[in-house]
Amino acid sequence: MVLALLLPALIACGGTPATPPAAAPAAEEAPAEEAPAAEEAAPAASGEPFRVAVVMPSSTTDLAWSQAMYDALRAIQEEMGGEAAMEISFSESMFNVTDAAAALRDYATDGNNLVIAHGTQYGTSLFEVARDFPETSFAWGTAIDTGEAEGLTNIFAYNAKAAEGGYINGVIAALLSQDDVIGIIGPVEAGDAKDYIDGFENGVLATKPDASVQKTYTGSFGDTALAAEAANVQIEAGADVLTGSAQQVVGAIGVAQENNVLWLGTQSSQASLAPELVVATQLYDWSGVVGDMIGKIQSGELGGTAYELTLENGGLKIEFNTEYDLPAEVQTAAEEAIQAVQSGEIDPLAGS
Repeated sequence: MVLALLLPALIACGGTPATPPAAAPAAEEAPAEEAPAAEEAAPAASGEPFRVAVVMPSSTTDLAWSQAMYDALRAIQEEMGGEAAMEISFSESMFNVTDAAAALRDYATDGNNLVIAHGTQYGTSLFEVARDFPETSFAWGTAIDTGEAEGLTNIFAYNAKAAEGGYINGVIAALLSQDDVIGIIGPVEAGDAKDYIDGFENGVLATKPDASVQKTYTGSFGDTALAAEAANVQIEAGADVLTGSAQQVVGAIGVAQENNVLWLGTQSSQASLAPELVVATQLYDWSGVVGDMIGKIQSGELGGTAYELTLENGGLKIEFNTEYDLPAEVQTAAEEAIQAVQSGEIDPLAGS
């Protein structure tokens, strides 16, 4: 069963939250644990269905941040045996942090086994609710703080080393650019979005040191109009390859398609928007992470683990769009870069 809870979402002008996001708790934790392999089946449930609820800042079909998590939950549900084994509830497009906090509390009150706050802007709210429901498991990301310093034992954290796939996409962009001008449309200069962009820039410059990398941060995760405007500015300045992060990129990809400009994506597959121009996408696969959380919860471990997606553990994947005719030498260079990142030979954030 999949239940959608639609609560009011108050959006201020420019696509920013009407209520400013509360600061996330301080991250003073042990190093993150490598994510379990995505192909590992989630543990089977017995008796009543295992109940998971998730609060997301955008829609389950955003082709980015929220869809990556929702797709993972559906994959786990299928592995566990369907709706009889796992129930999924979700609140999407939760721009307003106050509304998101209410949804988190409602899900905990309703008896869900695992409540996920899919966004760092929900961190403070999650910690407050988790303290009031010590027998319920919570998770949030991207983050590494499990609340151990505050005496909490029922919080999982998850993060993505987005710079890894960013670096690979940067290598591809540099090799495909004819004019050596590459544009980046970022949301907010923080978290996995910043890591992706820093890794991408490093990949470009490691491949073509004289290339021009233009960066724009829109200040919004979901304002597609701002992303489209930024893409137009980048193209007018000479960019012939673009990339970007967060759900805002739908607007930027539309502009890229209008101008026959190549696109490299991250988080969730974006090839369907412009199959002739989306070259490759770094995919976030949260299924191994959430599947492991479920196993721990069923064994009585309610929190305390911080997970990390990487290319090495399969939580991050580079998906080459089969509808785009990628030159063989470019794909070979990308695959060699993937191997170098996995082995540690390349640090995607070196010098950032």
